[in-house]
Amino acid sequence: MSDTAGAPGGSGAASAPDPGAGASATGSGLRRRRGRRRRRVAGLAVCAVLLAAAGAGWAVYAKLEGNITPDEAAAAELARYEKERPAPLVRGARNILLIGSDTRAGEGNARYGRDSGTARSDTTILLHLAADRRSATAISVPRDLMVHVPGCRRADGSRAAAVFAMFNHAYQTGGSACTIRTVEKLTGIRVDHHVVVDFHGFKEMVDAVDGVRVCLREPIDDKAAGLRLPAGRVTLDGEQALGYVRARKTLGDGSDTGRMERQQRFLGALVDKVQSNGVLLNPVKLYPLLDAATSSLTTDPGLASLRGLYRLARALRGIPAERVRFLTVPRESYARDANRDQLVEVEAEKLFERLRRDEPVAVAAGDYGAYGRDSGKSREMPPGEPPRSSSPAPTFSGNTAAEDGCA
Repeated sequence: MSDTAGAPGGSGAASAPDPGAGASATGSGLRRRRGRRRRRVAGLAVCAVLLAAAGAGWAVYAKLEGNITPDEAAAAELARYEKERPAPLVRGARNILLIGSDTRAGEGNARYGRDSGTARSDTTILLHLAADRRSATAISVPRDLMVHVPGCRRADGSRAAAVFAMFNHAYQTGGSACTIRTVEKLTGIRVDHHVVVDFHGFKEMVDAVDGVRVCLREPIDDKAAGLRLPAGRVTLDGEQALGYVRARKTLGDGSDTGRMERQQRFLGALVDKVQSNGVLLNPVKLYPLLDAATSSLTTDPGLASLRGLYRLARALRGIPAERVRFLTVPRESYARDANRDQLVEVEAEKLFERLRRDEPVAVAAGDYGAYGRDSGKSREMPPGEPPRSSSPAPTFSGNTAAEDGCA
């Protein structure tokens, strides 16, 4: 028998192949191969996009991180005097010293005057963050306040002798480290971090949030400050804001008291603006703010990173505006010179002691000569904030970030 026979129903000859079946199998395989190639190309494209995005994100992170200047010299100087510095009393509470430098060095600063080679602290604010992060208290220290400035290291390496002088003398002599040591001796409060910002950086931050709205009780026409503004609610750009917070002799009563009050109200409005979702949740606005802020900051090494600044911003982000308080250290005219200030010792110590112990204080609009009034807890404390001590929270003259200057 032939070995070719036996196909069911066949004639014994081998069946011819079906050309249609072979063509279909070949086309299906081709389509599968093409599909696999497309998927590989698409996968590679997605990987390329992700890598590019990651690279761009890292580039942005590295740029912002590199913008920040760590104040290594101040850290080294403070380490030399660690034994004399106050110890923190409440775990989790933080005190940050904010210093506005009037240096004319650096980009955009020369236009504000001749560079004398020595920077001064145009504004100094001690910011206390409560351990529970439910409130913050910002205390202005007048630059004309007479204080004991310790012996400090100058920029050239020489040492200046201890002296009783205006508070402004500390920064002029020994920079941020000398200012921190002076504040700690004055208040007994440990300064955990510090931030120094210059004129140009301040303007850039205001412009980055599209200006800050304030309320003017009367029109301003001040040639020295370069300001001409109507009364009522106005939005200040960076240049106008700088003139507004720096002007002294030609606005209000010409005193540093009025100037500090304007600074406090402006900072309250700035905090309110930055806390808004239109800034913090909008990358288009957030990046310019971060770029401007980091480019102008000199901080202690602990804050000199995006992570450190983020932790600080996050702590402030969760505090309601009505619990961000601004006030000035209790002071009065210096006995030997009416153009200088001195502490109102009893009331100042009351304030400093409460901050050392992380106990609440209250603020209310009023005469800057009225300090330390026992207010009780019900009227002055914001709703929902429990007292952290059994004694009434004393009231100091000041305002909160939620207050409107026109009210």
